[in-house]
Amino acid sequence: MEYPKFRVWDETQHKMLQVDCIEFIDGKAYWVEASPADGNVQGGNDGPVGDNSQLKLEQYTGLKDANGDEIYEGDVVHGYDQEPDRDDGYIGSSVIEVVNFKWGSFCLGDFKNKIMVYTPPIIEVIGNVHENPELLEVQHG
Repeated sequence: MEYPKFRVWDETQHKMLQVDCIEFIDGKAYWVEASPADGNVQGGNDGPVGDNSQLKLEQYTGLKDANGDEIYEGDVVHGYDQEPDRDDGYIGSSVIEVVNFKWGSFCLGDFKNKIMVYTPPIIEVIGNVHENPELLEVQHG
């Protein structure tokens, strides 16, 4: 059985942390304890989670990108429909979007028709919304 995996963005420290413990109240994540992904005992944090808190909980989609990296909510991904021709730069149709969880599924951007099951066949994680917001400006700018 596959268990849900999470990571957490710490708005105060401006870094991604690994989740050690999540407390749920009435079926909703309420409190999280997190530590640095590098194993350092310093720099962990705990506190409430949610839209107005300093800790942003993000769930693993269960999918990996073309490089074998796990794709999480909040990741910025580059999707394209064919392997790029590295010589001339042609990549066919492509999209750069953020991974969101909406309408009971993981989607690219804010559109129901971009559910990750129907995404382009090749996807690469190129950053996340916290550390690389400029990646979305290129697509939406």
